[in-house]
Parts: sequence; C-alpha cells; structure tokens
Amino acid sequence: MVKKLLVFAFIFCFCTPIYAETIKTDVLVIGDSPSGVSAAIQSARSKIKTMLIMPGAWMANMPTGKNYSITTNRNLPTGLWGEFREKVIDFYKNTTGYEAAANVTLKFEAATGATILKGIADTVKNLTIKLNAPFTTIKKDGTGWEVSIAINGETNIIKAKVVIDATQSGEAVTKAGATLPPVYDYTAIDGTEMYRTSIATSDILPKDYIPMRDVVVKNADNLLVTEKILITEGSIQYLPLQMALGQGAGAMAAYIAFFKTTTKNLKVRIIQQELLDFKSYLLPFADVKRDDRYVRAVQQIGATGMLKGVNKGRELLFLPDAIVATDEVKPVLTEIYSRAFLWFNKVKPGDKFTVGNTLSLISEMTLSEPQTLQVALKSDWKAKYGFNNDFDMDSPVTRLEFAVLINKYLNPFARTVDLAGNIIN
Repeated sequence: MVKKLLVFAFIFCFCTPIYAETIKTDVLVIGDSPSGVSAAIQSARSKIKTMLIMPGAWMANMPTGKNYSITTNRNLPTGLWGEFREKVIDFYKNTTGYEAAANVTLKFEAATGATILKGIADTVKNLTIKLNAPFTTIKKDGTGWEVSIAINGETNIIKAKVVIDATQSGEAVTKAGATLPPVYDYTAIDGTEMYRTSIATSDILPKDYIPMRDVVVKNADNLLVTEKILITEGSIQYLPLQMALGQGAGAMAAYIAFFKTTTKNLKVRIIQQELLDFKSYLLPFADVKRDDRYVRAVQQIGATGMLKGVNKGRELLFLPDAIVATDEVKPVLTEIYSRAFLWFNKVKPGDKFTVGNTLSLISEMTLSEPQTLQVALKSDWKAKYGFNNDFDMDSPVTRLEFAVLINKYLNPFARTVDLAGNIIN
C-alpha cells in the first residue's frame, strides 16, 4: 500500500502540467538601456501600469569603477535628463573640487549614476521592475503583445497593450518578426515640417530633434523602438538624448494604453502636451530655461514653426529679445488661419512686426473689439506678463512678446498635426 502511494505521489509531482504565471500590464519596456529606464518612468508617471524587464542586474551596462564626463546638453535640462542631472550634482556637491553649477560638465561614477536612476524609478507608482528576467519570445495578442520571460528557470507570460523595445540590438522587434525603423539620420535636412512632431531634443545632433514617427514600428501595431534607431557609438555623450528619447516613447506608449488605441492613431499634440507637463523640451532652445515662466509658450510656438530659432555653434537659440520679422511668421499664420491671409492683404505690415500688428491680428482672429483688447493689454503688459519693454503700439514686437500673446489668444499649438508634421485644419 505504501509503495502504491509513493508511486502515485511520484506520478502526480512529475506529470501534473506546470502552468506559466500570466502577468498583465499596460506597457512593457524591454531592455536595460537609459532610454528603457526613462520610457518606463514616464509611462508610469503618466499613470499607466508599466513593467520594465532587464536581462541581468540593474543597468549592467554602467559598470562599477568607470567614470563619466558629459559635456552635451549642459544648457538643455530637459525632462528626466534634467532631473537626473540635478540629483547627480546634489550627490557630489559637497565633494572637494566638484563643480556644482547648473550648466557645468556633468561628472559622475557609473555605479553612482545607475544608483540614482534606480532611486528615481523606485519612487514611481505604477512601475514594476523585474531584473534577471531575459525575454525569450514575443508574439501578437490582439492589438497587444504576449511576451515570455525566464525568471529563476521558470517561464512567465506578460500580456501588454504596448511594448517598447529598448534593447541595443532591437531584439524584441526582430523576434516579433517586424521590421526595425531605419537608424535616425542626424544630418538629413529634408525641408519637411517633422520638427513639429518632436519628442526628443539634444545639442549633439545637427538636426536637433527626433520626430515621433521614427520610433514607431511600421508593420506591427503598438510596438515602439528606442535604442536601435540611435547611433551612440558607445559614447556617454548621448546619455541625455537616450533619456529624452525614452521619455518621449514612454509618453507615446502611455497615450496608446490610456485611450485603448494603436500606433496608427497617435495624436501628436496630446502626447507633446504630456511631455511639456513633465518639463521636457520639444525643441532645444538653450536660451529659454526650464524654469522660465514662458518656457511652455516658447516651446509651443516654436513647434508650430512660426519662430524656429537660430543655430549658434551647437546650440539652437530662441532669441527672446530679438524682433519678429513679418516674413518669418506670415507663412505659418496663413497656413493655420484662412482669415490671416485676408488680414495680411488688408493691413500690409512692414518688415518688422509691431505690437500694434500683433494686437490687430489677435483682434481679427478672435473677433474681439480692438480698443478693449488694447486697453487690457496696456494694463497687463508689465503687471501681468512681466515684459521688459514699455507698451507701445508702434514698437516692433519681440519674439518673446509675440510668442506669449499669440500662444495665449490664438493657441495655434492646439491645431491637429499628423505624423508627417502637416497641420490639419
């Protein structure tokens, strides 16, 4: 009898089927890259259930004992990169000889940088991190994905609405049988309006920005890619760009999950608004700081193309005190507002756009009474808006004054933009 029971127990233990644990999440990020960590943090901060899986230990590609010195993006503390930068400086500020000014070259030990990133991630709600969890398979599951991971020799299944491939090799996209997007061409100046869809900026690139569509896998819904589209050449100087790109992809994934949609239906401006909420730059205007009261207005007007900025060395400058040229703003104003064409033909502003021109245009577009608008703005010019110049209808309007007023009264950034950067009226 005892022998029969032992045989039964043996058969039960070794013949009972083993069911893999199934985990459900909204966004799954695969990879131990800086862009992967940033993507996961942003997705979770956007209040979306997010999981980050790494094949080994935390940020194993930032080895102990290695020292880094980052000279790029010193004047572009965009989003998560800016947060990370502040925490690194705060960590070392009492170290003898360490430069702790806001825009100095950032120096840190690799292990310290990895620990600081982990500290940021650990404070984020809605984020689950699984280490030593290499993924083995990925396949479609409706509009979402089913991913198998190995943990302690056991297989777990993760079902996700959106997957972000943040591996350096694009392994997830390849295993999914999809086609990797082309490597981002930093040098191409194609004359299109792709800057209007920017989700990541850097002063290391000649073209300054990465457009949204470049991270979308074209032949597989709800699959995004980050690291594989960059040519980082193993250089730490790309860390700010990697983090910015990851944050942008995280916001895109969160949008897809929240609205229960697909990568075919991305809404550019909604995603960019989310990035602006988290202090990311859409365009790398180095002379308008992240804590400036009008940084959002400048970013939004810049993203419409009305005021594009001027390249100086490796930086793009907004030049807030420079004068607005009529020829610069007219093409975009007439593109967005059909009645603006009639206004230009009627008013015929000179080469330099004036304060009076700006108020007249606002009055025409909003159908507001001109004198009432003038009285209100004269009262608010310095008291409310804090403009440096005196209110004078005949004075040329500065780029900052124009950006603030047009953004407030006309809000051209709200116009729908497709993934090719075309404004949809």
